[in-house]
Amino acid sequence: MRQRHRRTRRAVTGVAVAALVGSGLVVAAAAPSTAASSTAAQANSRSWTVTGPSANAADRLTADIGLDAAGELHLAVERGGTQVLLPGRLGISTDQHDLTTGLQPVGRQERTVHESYRMTTGKQLVRSATMREATLTFQGADGARLGVVVRVSDDGVAYRYLVGGKGQVTVTQEASTFELPAGAEAWVQPYQPSYETERTETTAAGANQAQPGTCDGDTCSFGYPTLFRTGGSYVLLTEADVDGRYSGSHLDHQDGSSAYRVALADDAPVTSQGPLATPWRTAIVGGLDTVVGSTLVDDLAPPSKVKDASWVRPGMDDWSWLSDGSSPADFGRQKDFVDYAAEHGLEYTLVDAGWQASWVPELVRYARAKGVDVLLWFDWNDLRTQEQRDAWLPKVKAWGVAGVKVDYMYSDSQSTFQWYDAILADTAREHLMIDFHGATIPRGLQRTWPQVTSVEAVRGEENGQNPTRDIFLAFTRNVVGSMDYTPTWFSRPGRKDTLARELALPVVFESGWTSLGDKPEGFAAQPVAERYLEQLPTAWDETRLVSGGPELRPAGDRQVVMARRSADRWFVGGILAGPADTMAAPLGFLGKGSWLLETVVDKDGQLEHAVRTVTAKDTLAVPAAENGGFAAVVCPAAKGRTDCSQPVVTAPATALTLSPVAATASPGVSVPVDASFVLPQGGALHHVRLTLDRDRLPAGWTAAGRDVVRGSLPAGTPLAGHWTVTVAKDQPGGAVEVPVWAEYANPAGGNAPPVHVEQILRVSIPLHGTAYASDQPFLTESNGWGPVERDQSNGETGSGDGHPLTIGGTTYAKGLGMNATAQVTIDIQGRCTRFAAEVGVDDENAGKGSVTFTVLGDGRQLAATGVLHGGESAVDLSADTTGVHTLTLSVGDGGDGNAFDHADWGQAVLTCAD
Repeated sequence: MRQRHRRTRRAVTGVAVAALVGSGLVVAAAAPSTAASSTAAQANSRSWTVTGPSANAADRLTADIGLDAAGELHLAVERGGTQVLLPGRLGISTDQHDLTTGLQPVGRQERTVHESYRMTTGKQLVRSATMREATLTFQGADGARLGVVVRVSDDGVAYRYLVGGKGQVTVTQEASTFELPAGAEAWVQPYQPSYETERTETTAAGANQAQPGTCDGDTCSFGYPTLFRTGGSYVLLTEADVDGRYSGSHLDHQDGSSAYRVALADDAPVTSQGPLATPWRTAIVGGLDTVVGSTLVDDLAPPSKVKDASWVRPGMDDWSWLSDGSSPADFGRQKDFVDYAAEHGLEYTLVDAGWQASWVPELVRYARAKGVDVLLWFDWNDLRTQEQRDAWLPKVKAWGVAGVKVDYMYSDSQSTFQWYDAILADTAREHLMIDFHGATIPRGLQRTWPQVTSVEAVRGEENGQNPTRDIFLAFTRNVVGSMDYTPTWFSRPGRKDTLARELALPVVFESGWTSLGDKPEGFAAQPVAERYLEQLPTAWDETRLVSGGPELRPAGDRQVVMARRSADRWFVGGILAGPADTMAAPLGFLGKGSWLLETVVDKDGQLEHAVRTVTAKDTLAVPAAENGGFAAVVCPAAKGRTDCSQPVVTAPATALTLSPVAATASPGVSVPVDASFVLPQGGALHHVRLTLDRDRLPAGWTAAGRDVVRGSLPAGTPLAGHWTVTVAKDQPGGAVEVPVWAEYANPAGGNAPPVHVEQILRVSIPLHGTAYASDQPFLTESNGWGPVERDQSNGETGSGDGHPLTIGGTTYAKGLGMNATAQVTIDIQGRCTRFAAEVGVDDENAGKGSVTFTVLGDGRQLAATGVLHGGESAVDLSADTTGVHTLTLSVGDGGDGNAFDHADWGQAVLTCAD
């Protein structure tokens, strides 16, 4: 049901981007500028003005740059002739040069920058922005050059530095400072790299008093974006275009001061290859409607690095972790969430921490046959290295997973941004969408990498409820990019808001993937909410602030009403924090003519739905309960139209059968495969394809036979395919899954992917000769800390992060690394006569830890050790496995807990028939 969104290249007029060459700053002119280029008169100037493009003098922004007698730069901002940012210092220091003082002007270049592009997610899919730009060049006392690029648009002012020539540049700190009037109202957030602290209403000078005990002396750190009000203007401070060439930053503030200084992450230097263009120091400036509607952070970001983003699809997912915390580990329960998503037209199911590789592929097949895609959670430690990403990302893509949610980064360091660069390139290559959880704030990331569907960086629904916080978020965090808040937990015990307010949250808060927080039973108890959520998009053509603000109202409450348009329908959400009050929503954002308005409000503890006709001259007035709200949808009125709903289109039930479903074949032997695909009843399927997936066969395997394609497949008419699969001659023993699938055009239309129906032929290759346990697929797996590791010791929570297996000074190239309590099961096909391993506690624990080892065959104990301790030599453990089909290797904690219980199965080997 979503439209396909394509991107356009950035259009730039005027002078080309400044480039640093050698030790000097060179600006090359590609076309005549809208203003004169550098002249001797300009070089002697001590002040410069950059005026924004707005034709409205009352809203026009101006950046005033001045150079004082000490050679220090300052920047101030005016709106409509009134100063909103006082002169704040500019400048940067490297390990070679101090470019914060003693500066002298060298030249000035000007141009007009026009950005036109299309997003896949966000508050406004089609973007257009015009910015006036000046590049001012200065020379330091030692002859080094500094470029200061200033841009002014209708919604803000931004600047960045150009430093260094060829070779390495190390920035030690910035002098960059934003100066506010001391009494300016402020909405600040104590800085943590997770951005999950509470925001506080205070003043620019008094902000430190709002977070006692969390500062370093008289200096406190605050996270972006930070909102201030000065007079009739609002200023939202943040940064844009941060990647691995730099680190993130935050704002440091001394008690009583009106200055907020940009501080690099961890107060650590950053090193890049020159010439270096730093991130944009960004101030979104204007009325609240301008701030909420601003796209400046994305406008300042680099264009998309993904040529074709048609595979990126925003959408709703039902997410079980919030309301049913143990369910991500339960295959059967996850199927319940898939069934719910399929029934209600949700695009995705998100499987969070606890999933097992042993059953996720089957869940994905189950979901895709119902027209639902699966999203999969990862601890970032599992994807931290290139080797881990190269192992995991192609694997889950082959399973059919549509995207990943990656968690726990918790850092703004340069190395972390370099990791973001790497995983974004990797997921783009694999056509995997991504949601960053436990992450830093967006800084234009969704423009540059359109597969980024959302980012947490918020104290959201999983961190408890705070109605006042939610009001602040609409004017701060969610302005700068998609926000993974995870709303709509209607059945939450002790919920602090009303049902209607909870329903309004996914309208007030924008997120490309919106993860709904309740479980199927909770949603089923709220059919009015279900109907509304079935209709709700997650990417928008237009966003308007209808009413409200972060300030306390005379009645003692705070409110925000947001309207977002998708095609010809407006969705409206209003939330209130505080005592009961009336929420007013002027409907002036509607076009001419009559409109059908559906509202959902609270009534006697339930949700009530009503429909009426309105025009743009009307004002919707909703009496809201304490911490209440409302949701609405508006569509053009038409003869016979009684509501704004569009049909919920779901995938029909189909059947794909294979013959055989399992086979045994030795290396070099062929297996015939027959498949039949049918739609039992209903309308015809279109653009149908039935195939055996050769791309997912192991190396050396071949498949003979043709794909079967039909433009239309009527109900009751089988589609048959025939193939012959040949096992590779050097294939080791074990099991290989051969996928056969049918696809057809998704009846939902738009950019919805084809519905994918898949079955697996399991080919068992007899185990033969010597087979290592670490080379076999696990039927089941559990571990006391992180995953079971193959051919290395148990590491941290990530996969592949262990060390060489070492017991009593002996290192083993093959084996398994576990942490008690743990076990794996392996199918040995009844073909192996002996299992042997050298077992013990890994040396990495320096003599600590105590464990037991047990070998079971088909559930019967075959061999076991007593309690083994760290620092001891390995113990030989062997068992007769004649006739055994399922081998279980189990580790116990020795009876004293599992701390330091890193248990190694060194050289775990099976002796099998030839």
